[in-house]
This record gives sequence, C-alpha cells and structure tokens, in this order.
Amino acid sequence: MKSTHTIVRRKSKQIFVGNVAVGGDAPISVQSMTNTDTNDIKATVAQIQAIQNAGADLVRVSIPTMAAAEAFKAIRKQVDIPLITDIHFDYKIALKVAEYGADCLRINPGNIGRADRVAEVVASAKDHNIPIRIGVNAGSLEKDLQKKYTEPTPEAMVESAFRHIDILDKLNFDNYKISLKASEVFMTVFAYQQLATQIDNPLHLGITEAGSLRAGSVKSSIGLGLLLSEGIGDTIRVSLASDPVDEIKVGFDILKSLSLRQKGVNLIACPSCSRQKFDVIKVVNELEARLEDINEPIDAAVIGCVVNGPGEAKAVSVGLTGGDPNLMYIDGLTHSKVSNENLVDELEAQIRSKLKHPKD
Repeated sequence: MKSTHTIVRRKSKQIFVGNVAVGGDAPISVQSMTNTDTNDIKATVAQIQAIQNAGADLVRVSIPTMAAAEAFKAIRKQVDIPLITDIHFDYKIALKVAEYGADCLRINPGNIGRADRVAEVVASAKDHNIPIRIGVNAGSLEKDLQKKYTEPTPEAMVESAFRHIDILDKLNFDNYKISLKASEVFMTVFAYQQLATQIDNPLHLGITEAGSLRAGSVKSSIGLGLLLSEGIGDTIRVSLASDPVDEIKVGFDILKSLSLRQKGVNLIACPSCSRQKFDVIKVVNELEARLEDINEPIDAAVIGCVVNGPGEAKAVSVGLTGGDPNLMYIDGLTHSKVSNENLVDELEAQIRSKLKHPKD
C-alpha cells in the first residue's frame, strides 16, 4: 500500500563510512553497537555478524584501551561491514584504529587533549579518508556549559556541538557527521531541529539510553519519527537495553512505517477480535519469525475476518482474509482457499514465491 505522503529530506552533504554513503540522496542507514568485550575477538566478531545479518548497514565498536585497539585489528580482518570505532579521550587509540582500518572515528575533538593532538588525529583521518562523528550527549556536557545553562538543554547541546565543529573547521576538515542525543525525547528533537538549520553535514539520530526493548522502542519511535517526518536524519541508531539485533529490527520498522526505506516483509495485521476465523496473533508471530531472513521489500496482510480483510488483502502483494473459507489474495486477486491448519505454510510459500517471480 503506497504512502499518501512523501517526506522531503533535508539537503545534506554526503560522506562515506566505508562503502556506505551517508547523507545526500543516500538511503537512511541503520546501525547498532556491539556490547561484547572488544578484547574477546571471537564474541565480538560473532555479534557483528549477527547485527549484519539482521540488515545493519554500519556497526560501531567501543575501543576503550590500546589492547582493544589491537583486538580491533583482528576483528577488522574478519568482517566486511563498515566499522565505526568509539573512542574517548585517548588520541593515540584513534591514531591506531585509523591505521588498522576503522571506517569512521566517533571521537569528540574537544575531549582528546591539546590542539596538536587533535590536529594529529584529524590529519590521520584525512590521510585514511575516514570521517569523524561528533557525538554530543546531554549527560556529558562540558562543565562550563552545565554551569551556564544549569541543566541540559537543546541550546546547550547545540553550543557544545559547535565547539567541536569549530575545531574541525579550523583544521579544514569537513568530513564529519554529528549527533545530539538525550534520553528526553523533546530535548533531543529540539536540539536536532536547531542544528539542522545551521549546518549541512549529515546528522546521526538517536534517543540515547532509551530503555528496555518495549519502552525504548516506543520512545525512539516517537523521537526519531518526529525528526524523520520533517526530513531530518541521515543515519539512525535505536539505543536499547536489549540485543543489538533488536535495535536493527526496530530501526528498520521505524523507517518502513514512514516509507523512508523498504526492507523485508511489511506485515499488516489486525489486532484480532472475536470475529477472527483463525488465531491471528499466533499466525503473525510465527510468520514473522519464519520470514526474518528476507531482505527484499514486500507487503503482506493477515486479517482475521471479512470486515476489513478484503480491502487490506487486495492492496498488498500477498494477503489473507479470515472467513468461511479463508481466502488468499495475490496482487489484489482471489487466489485460493486456505484451511486454518495450513495458514502459515501457505503464506510463507506465497510470499517467497512472489519474491522469486514478482510479475507472476
């Protein structure tokens, strides 16, 4: 079903994180971050691969120590997805991971010491042609800004961002993206709205420390949805106290709901009621689990009765309407009768068949 609204995205310059374009007219990329001990190379590689298999475009890895930097060297050789390295304070770590193949440095220039050290990191980023992400967080604003504003505010976050931007500008470095994250939705939204009108660099969106899978998904959907609906945002992370794979799934669901990016099955399903002719919830959950490997976009509908069923089922590639009998629709036309015992098998088969033969 086509969206009735087209979002006009903010015009931003384009940078590259590895082979992934960020900004400009590139698709909004989805990323997550490993939560393994980076020194545990095997576990970190396995998690990166799981995140990649879930559909991620980018993965961020924390590099808190020089030992972790050495581990990163081995990790980089074992995965093929672009890796962003998260570094705080120690400029030597940034230099080392740039040498070892980092695709982006997440490092705030103002937090890594003397001007000559900052210049050395920026020079390395130039030499290796890798971007920097400036990451402002409401919970770690500079002490003088905390004193000036008394508490985190959107204005304080934007002022902090410009301090880091100014450092890079003076070094003639514009290959960067920026994030302005807070755990409070409106503080985050207002900060991004302010910054979006003042620069044209790509923006990385996120509601930081959003919470558990359920609560964090809701909070992130609201905050990111508000910004994305205004055309703001070039890459996103949904920050959840959950498996990083969940972050990727929720991120794509947010983008799909706004028709900003299509990936995998867009499953339309009714909430079920006493009119249902089959167990809608059970069917949907099982079908969703079976189809997680699909990356190609396709719309499917599972509706439990004939009140809204035919209309929804006819508007998608593969649709099912509960009734006596249940009816399968393919491209808007009645296709077959389906018994309750075979619903999931038949739906899966028809969806996979449609992806293999889209014109049939």
